[in-house]
Amino acid sequence: MQHRSRAWIVRRLRSLAALELLNIPLQFVLWFGVVDLPLTTPNLIGFTLFAILLAEGATYWLLKLRQAPGSPLPGARGFVLARRCNVILLVAGLVFVGWAAAREPGAETVAGLVFVLAGVLEHVNYFHTQLMYDTTADLQYLFRRGLRRSHLARDLARSC
Repeated sequence: MQHRSRAWIVRRLRSLAALELLNIPLQFVLWFGVVDLPLTTPNLIGFTLFAILLAEGATYWLLKLRQAPGSPLPGARGFVLARRCNVILLVAGLVFVGWAAAREPGAETVAGLVFVLAGVLEHVNYFHTQLMYDTTADLQYLFRRGLRRSHLARDLARSC
C-alpha cells in the first residue's frame, strides 16, 4: 500500500468534496440547460436523488478531513441513517420513474430513470463497494485484488 503525506491526503479529500458539490449544479446545467432535457417530475425526481447522493459523498469527504487518526468518523450515525433512507428513496424513485418511463418513454422520463440509476451506483460506491478507481494506487489494487469495500463502509464498520 502506498503511503501519502498528510498534505496530499488533505488536498485529495478537499478536491473530492469540492468535485462532488460542483457536480450538482454542473450536471443540472449540462442536462437541463445545454442538452435541454425537459423539467418534468420524473426527470427532476431522478436528478434530485442523484444530487442527494453527491451531497452525501461531499459531506463524507469533508467529515473525513475532521476525523482524527484512530477515532470514529464524525457524523457516523447520520451516515447509517442515510444508508437506510437512501434505499427507501431510491427504490421509491426507481418505481415511480420506472413506471413513468414505461408508460411514456422519451426525454420526459428516461433521463430521470438514468439519474435514479446513477444515484443507485453512487449509493453502492459510497456505502458498500468502491466503484470509482481514479488513482494509480486504486487501479493497482483493482487489478491485483478486485473490487474493495468502500471507504465509508469501512469507516462505518469501525465507528458504529
